Amino acid sequence: MLARCRSISKVATQIPGFDGVLEGGLPRGRTTLVSGGPGSGKTVLGLEFLCRGAAAGEPGVFVTFEEGAEAIRRNAMSMGWNLPALEKAGKVAIIEARFGAEEVLSGEFDILGLLAIVGGHAKRIGAKRVVMDALDVLLRVFGDRRRERTELYRLHDWLINRKLTSVLSVKAQREGDMEAQYEFLEFMADCVIRLDHRVVGQVATRRFRVIKYRGSGFGTNEYPYVIGHHGLVLIPVSKTELTHQPLGPKIRSGLAGLDAMLDGGYRRASCILIAGSSGTGKTTLATTFAQAACQRGEKVLYLSFEESQEALIGGMLSAGIDLRPAIRSRRLMVQTALPEALGADGHLIRALGAIDAFKPNHLIVDAISACVRMGSQQAAFDYLMRLVGVVKERGITCVLTNQSSGLLGADEELSGIGFSSVVDAVIQLHFVEADQQIDRQILVIKSRGSAHSNRREPFVITDQGIRFTSNPEPPSVQAGQAGRKDGGR
Repeated sequence: MLARCRSISKVATQIPGFDGVLEGGLPRGRTTLVSGGPGSGKTVLGLEFLCRGAAAGEPGVFVTFEEGAEAIRRNAMSMGWNLPALEKAGKVAIIEARFGAEEVLSGEFDILGLLAIVGGHAKRIGAKRVVMDALDVLLRVFGDRRRERTELYRLHDWLINRKLTSVLSVKAQREGDMEAQYEFLEFMADCVIRLDHRVVGQVATRRFRVIKYRGSGFGTNEYPYVIGHHGLVLIPVSKTELTHQPLGPKIRSGLAGLDAMLDGGYRRASCILIAGSSGTGKTTLATTFAQAACQRGEKVLYLSFEESQEALIGGMLSAGIDLRPAIRSRRLMVQTALPEALGADGHLIRALGAIDAFKPNHLIVDAISACVRMGSQQAAFDYLMRLVGVVKERGITCVLTNQSSGLLGADEELSGIGFSSVVDAVIQLHFVEADQQIDRQILVIKSRGSAHSNRREPFVITDQGIRFTSNPEPPSVQAGQAGRKDGGR
């Protein structure tokens, strides 16, 4: 397989995530077919491939059979691609090749004239790439399947003979399937890509799939992607190997009592789940850690799905936690969003963009129970698995809060979405009824790779933050605790 892949010369699309699935990019000097329904991003893919290529020193020609050239320029500008500037610099040429029915029916017509025009522009700018958008519109004007195939093979041979790396887009009907009359396109092309725009659980999602790639390996799964402000972004959902960073040394949680229960604190680069019913103090515990980390000079990204930044700051002031200095010093970044506002893919892209720009040492997600509102429980699971996978690869400590449904008891599955097994430490907050009042207790259920307390410890939330009402002892001196190091695997 490796020897075969080396023999295939490829052109990097430079579109985030795509080249990984394509194992390097599109076939150089060959034809790639892109099919998809309305809103799937066919034109965006073609434009981005062309614009990124032009910026990298490979000029290209864009042929549009459906939209006007000026509309293409405006659409590209909305993504930050200045086509007029690229045209003026001789790096891009746009050809508007829209045909009216009367022009075709008035006499014999073939694509030789069009190819002559494309060839002239390609020679003028030294083009290496060609994108033909909505090719099915051109094929439809022939009204004869035999003529369609003849002209398409003529086009294919013309592109190959000139060693142009080409992307041809056509419309699909249902679930990414083209009309039967265009199926032969897939056999002709060297690489076939399908873009799918579907609605699941009233949430729109997009999926990318490589159907075939002659002479090359490729990712065979469906991959989620989004159309962002700067083009397409694809997120591979799986990798052959796990590349998570090992757990690091202990870091303080911000509470001496909790540090004692954890035998020194959280492990750096670990994933910590804080679970409990409403009002038990999950957000207070998470922001205590955020404040302590920022005071140490570290950076924290806080993803809030339930409160605005102002509401979060105001609510924590009543518990003696002032997040404003950390925000002013730019050590704390709060990103808020309604879960329903975007699908899981959109939320993930937004979070990863913030991680790339802010480069935090720690990430807090408050609360993962709200992620189900991104579309479904499966969507929430996928979002969190991929997000946690990324932060673990980068050595970022991750704190997740989850609101459980029980008031006084424990849920069987602490995260509510089948996620507990992949976290490194689990802290459960309880309400306990005693003497005609309800008290709070904290329990460390597991701490991977570390000894930890097995006792429930009482605590209260005061105007000076969380205060333990007992003096937790390190697990090594607790009666009945052997100080084991397996962390409850």
